Amino acid sequence: MRPLFDLSARAKLRVTGSDRIRFLNGQVTNDVRKANADFAMPACVLNAKGKIDALIFVSAGPEDFLIDTAAELRETLASRLERYIIADDVTIEDVTEQFSLFHVIGEAPPPLPNGATWRRAKRFGTAGWDLVVAAEEFNRVRQALSVNYSLGDIESAERWRIEHGIPRWGRELTNEIIPVEANLADDTIDYAKGCYIGQEVISRMKTSGQTSKKLCGLISLDEAPLAAEMKIFAPDLTGSGAPGREVGWTTSATRSESLGKEIALGYVKRGFNETGTKLEARSAAGQASSALVSVEVAALPFR
Repeated sequence: MRPLFDLSARAKLRVTGSDRIRFLNGQVTNDVRKANADFAMPACVLNAKGKIDALIFVSAGPEDFLIDTAAELRETLASRLERYIIADDVTIEDVTEQFSLFHVIGEAPPPLPNGATWRRAKRFGTAGWDLVVAAEEFNRVRQALSVNYSLGDIESAERWRIEHGIPRWGRELTNEIIPVEANLADDTIDYAKGCYIGQEVISRMKTSGQTSKKLCGLISLDEAPLAAEMKIFAPDLTGSGAPGREVGWTTSATRSESLGKEIALGYVKRGFNETGTKLEARSAAGQASSALVSVEVAALPFR
């Protein structure tokens, strides 16, 4: 059965007003003029240094935009957007509790529950479909969908996310990360759309073609479990047995049953992040194990 994910806990904002298109286009990395009711467009909200304030999905109705983002950003994203409303006819309303959100993986749109409309959305690194319904319809719609789809729990959703190399807020995405470093450029950045906050940094990175670090896959070479917040080192070449140069850190980890491997996501510095590079990982002080684990950089998504 195709996987079904309940994303109803995500924060949701409605943006209305006659200046909403111009305003939102000046705040996000993608071109919201291309958003519509049938497509959830991914985009990033940045600060002036080009670092991520939020990863969002935007769909457009006749008179509004509907934005959804990580639940942790419910208050901060609204405040961040409202800060730049000067003389604009724009209103931002928190509608988190008014709507439920489901997501189904697959190329073809699923059969529709009564009164529902699917919209395209690439949330887990592959084609998928969103279904937004009124909160009071949650139980009815979930029951209807569960006939044909397997409802994934938090653990299975997290495993799927890591296997497909998808960053999430609080792990791979923080206000210290630039979208290009998190492999978000292809889906979330429109380089021809015009000015927005943080654009200068993004444009410079595109021109240089380089980043100081990149989100990578990591595979344990000796089946030792990996964990978040492990430090990553270049191999020691002196024979001392001590770690070599520190070159990154892990952000998320899981056991992939489909791959039969212990895997992780993490940021690795330039010069050490080519696929196939052998590195070592060690838990931070105070964690259960401080033994070095041999790892190999893998392309994302994992295969």
